Amino acid sequence: MSYIRHETVIDAEPDEVWAALRDWGQLRSRLVPGFVVDTQVDGRDRIVTFGSGAILRERIIDVDDDARRLAWSIVNGPYTHHNASAQVFTEPDGCARFVWIADLLPDEVTESTSAAMQLGIDTIKHTLEERGHRSGTAEPGR
Repeated sequence: MSYIRHETVIDAEPDEVWAALRDWGQLRSRLVPGFVVDTQVDGRDRIVTFGSGAILRERIIDVDDDARRLAWSIVNGPYTHHNASAQVFTEPDGCARFVWIADLLPDEVTESTSAAMQLGIDTIKHTLEERGHRSGTAEPGR
């Protein structure tokens, strides 16, 4: 089994980053526009169409508001096992630390999954910083 971990510090209010992450049905509009081009909610699942053309069904496992942690599993695609979580922490300076972890099989998809996760987390950082979620940090026109 492969373990992948990506993290970044986002110059945004941690509660605002959590609100965007927690909004299960608005992945495309609130968190990763362009990386994801469509999201459809189907009960506890969301069907995600990525900019790459891949379409995956993700099942929500847990939402923990106190820990600001969301866990899900991809139940189709190239995986025989996939479990992921994303969590938002508060940095000492008030910024948000976004941590995304995945455990998956088969090992052969580790490199491509890690690359996609890196692109995703880069998009999250850009999206949330451009929206200027941290009080007083947004510059006009950003």
